[in-house]
Amino acid sequence: MICRRKLIDRTTHLQWFHLISVNLSAVDTGKRYIGHSVDSSQKSINNGNITTIDKMSLASNLACLVDESSPVDERKPMNRLELKRYLELRIKKRVKDQYKNGKFHDLIEKVIANPYTLQDAYDSMRVNSNVNLSSECDNINFTSLAEELASGKFDISSNVYSISSRRTNNEKLVLPNLKTNVIQEAIRIALEVVYRPHFSKISHGCRTGRGQSSALKYICKEIANPDWWFPLTLNKKIDMRILSKLISTMESKIEDPKLYSIIHSMFNAGVLNIEFGAFAKGHGLPQEGVLSPILINIYLDLFDHEILNLSMKYEVLDTSDDGQRDESKLRSWFRRQMGPTRNGGYTSGVRVHCCRLMDEILVLVNGSKEVSMALKSEIETYVQGSLYLDLDSKTNILRCNDPRGVKFTGKIIKRTVIESPAVRAVHKLKEKVELFALQKEEAWDEGMVRIGKKVLGHGFKKVKESEIKHLADYNSVLSRVSCFRKPGMLTDHWYKVLLKVWMQDITLKKHETEEHILSKLLTEKALPQDLKDSFYAFQNHVKRYVSSEAKSTVTLLPESTVSSESVYITEVSSPLKAIRMCLQRYGITNREGYPRACHTLVLLDHDHIIDWFHGIVTRWLRWYHLCDNFGEIKLLITEKVRKSCIRTLATKYRLHEFEIERKFDSDLSVLPSSDDYEIDSVNTIVESRDFYYDEGLLYGIPYSGLCLLSLARTVSKSRPCTCFVIGCRAAAPCVYTIHVMQRQKFPVWNTGFSSCIHLSMHGKRIGLCKQHLKDLFIGHISLQSICFDDWK
Repeated sequence: MICRRKLIDRTTHLQWFHLISVNLSAVDTGKRYIGHSVDSSQKSINNGNITTIDKMSLASNLACLVDESSPVDERKPMNRLELKRYLELRIKKRVKDQYKNGKFHDLIEKVIANPYTLQDAYDSMRVNSNVNLSSECDNINFTSLAEELASGKFDISSNVYSISSRRTNNEKLVLPNLKTNVIQEAIRIALEVVYRPHFSKISHGCRTGRGQSSALKYICKEIANPDWWFPLTLNKKIDMRILSKLISTMESKIEDPKLYSIIHSMFNAGVLNIEFGAFAKGHGLPQEGVLSPILINIYLDLFDHEILNLSMKYEVLDTSDDGQRDESKLRSWFRRQMGPTRNGGYTSGVRVHCCRLMDEILVLVNGSKEVSMALKSEIETYVQGSLYLDLDSKTNILRCNDPRGVKFTGKIIKRTVIESPAVRAVHKLKEKVELFALQKEEAWDEGMVRIGKKVLGHGFKKVKESEIKHLADYNSVLSRVSCFRKPGMLTDHWYKVLLKVWMQDITLKKHETEEHILSKLLTEKALPQDLKDSFYAFQNHVKRYVSSEAKSTVTLLPESTVSSESVYITEVSSPLKAIRMCLQRYGITNREGYPRACHTLVLLDHDHIIDWFHGIVTRWLRWYHLCDNFGEIKLLITEKVRKSCIRTLATKYRLHEFEIERKFDSDLSVLPSSDDYEIDSVNTIVESRDFYYDEGLLYGIPYSGLCLLSLARTVSKSRPCTCFVIGCRAAAPCVYTIHVMQRQKFPVWNTGFSSCIHLSMHGKRIGLCKQHLKDLFIGHISLQSICFDDWK
């Protein structure tokens, strides 16, 4: 502590080490020494001599030194994550006290139905809402709430509210009120304490240190040379059969009938909105609730253990005759325990890997396709028969080197080969030859089209000359067919009739363009045959070289150079096409892809308009910084998002774009340009990793999509409004309308915008203070932090 805080001088250092040595020697000799006080010891040391020791214990001396070195007033305030850890740690100690005989007992009565636990859960929700804990809070009597919960008198059905919309045929969306939210948060933290140590290593999502980034890193760096992969697409809403299976699973670790009764009550009230596949559709949805992530992880933990059993089965048993011996000592022990296989071997050469991000699952197999198909069949049988979940039957087994790749976590994952320098040199020469031939072909086509247009112009000139008697050539074909010209027909019309007759004569195909007609059917037919033969001979030589010469050159290289240095790597790509579609859907770009003003945001303040676009940047930097095409995301930010923000401000203030950039230069610095991109992007990513986005603590915030809000009205004294964010009692200056911009089918891309908000939320109005409007736009809070029943 002395070295860390650096608040004690060298003399105090010597005093402390002297006191420790004296007391330690007293312990060794069985004697009890009493040390100096701080002042007397300081005086003795300054004089160069250590005199007799006053009567004070070692603990008292060290306490004095700590008090002098680290005053309480100078302690650094805790950030959001530290506060969250501190609150959950207090509840964790209460949960651990209920562990007896291998199970946790009476969590509702002894832990959750405790005013201090409910207060900590409420404070945890306020931390998620980015509310200062010292500010004024909601009027909740935690003592009476704990008594109602312990006695079973708390009625879940009367503490929820529902919203509906005509767009969903009056389908109701049931959401918990504040008290139910507090109880759900307390239950969530208690379940996290029980199950967090038991989750499998293949499980990612809503866990500390195991989120989307860790899942992608595991697939890209820790899985070596898979042959086949296939995603598992779950799609099922929770029903009574799934709930019964979930509760029977939880009974193996928790013995508490009251807990299961409350979960049943939440399900019957419709507030337990768990839908498998919803996290793949869109994260951070208000209808999912805080309980859904932990319950999904608990339920799918059965799948995690089953896939581990299946992987051990396929890796240990010898299912092929041409397997190679695996040198793993652990697997060798398992094989010895199971005995030799039918052909005397002990290994199958098969490796099975699985990665699960909440309800998104990707299975990778190193082996034959037959093994992969058998494994997929067993997995589907278990998921449908034992977990009662539906699977997408269209999911196919793909080769890992398939250029289409596989969709996972809103990204495209592909396997590409890194070639050796010698092979790359051969392919580079081949690409140069292809490029040279392509340039010659384009020049040939352009020349043919140019000559064809000149021919048409020459023909039109001849038609005009035929109308002049002294210039007309009566022996030409044009003069012979002029008898078919109707009286009074204009020159242009007559020429079009001639072209139409000619086109009918050559029997054109529908897919041929005008350029193709001019070059292939008009110009080339009139060219000398030797010129055409020389050009097409050159093109044929290029094709033969590209197809055969490159392969033959590679075969001449040493085998070690070709095989040992050429390795496959896993690349992750962001869905640029889907991102561009979202930009168009939200009004940031037009149909041609050019940035435009987002008219829905025009009525907002200029700082909130910039915050909305800043939220796109921060989300994209957080989600796509591991993608190999991250440079194209940078171009979208600088060319689409930033320019759209500037044009939105220009529309609002009716100023030129250059004046807007000059006026809001400091505010627009959060939207990086191409010049200062490297520094800003790195700083933003580091900030997001270190502070805001721990998936295990800040539930729903890392995956909260960007919402589009428009100004509905300003608040007046006759119609007051407070902020709808949980725990915030600040006055809301404005009321905003939520716009549901898209309703995509499953599976969808996570692009930074809300991909699956319930349609009942469309048109609903919420009141937000300026700070929480900014937090919602930037991504510091999610829609789960908003209490929609405040209008009541």
